[in-house]
Amino acid sequence: MDFSYVASEDKIRKAYEDGEFKELPGLGKPLVLEDLSAVPEELRMAYKMLKNGGYNPDEYKLKSEIKTIEDLIKVSKDEHQIDIFKKQLNEKTIRLNSMIKKRQINHSAAFKDYGNKIYDRFK
Repeated sequence: MDFSYVASEDKIRKAYEDGEFKELPGLGKPLVLEDLSAVPEELRMAYKMLKNGGYNPDEYKLKSEIKTIEDLIKVSKDEHQIDIFKKQLNEKTIRLNSMIKKRQINHSAAFKDYGNKIYDRFK
């Protein structure tokens, strides 16, 4: 065992003995495990890291579908088909905006602070 492992275990043990974990949200409740059966086993860690970092594969898929529909509108010559594409585009855009609004990650102070720290490192 290395020093950092021993030190962190000691801090956790002391915090537990001091009762710092008694009022955590979800205490005594079962963990809600995410079903990752659709994600290949070798990609699950990367998937979780991306998701925890704010990347949402559903958003990406919607953005891709919106781009495809926009391209179809540009090349289509049938007015009836264009109207159908525009309706689909509006529905998907509304759904995407709803997902982004729910997430609200880029409006948080922590996100902006973290972004500034990264920016400063690359100066």
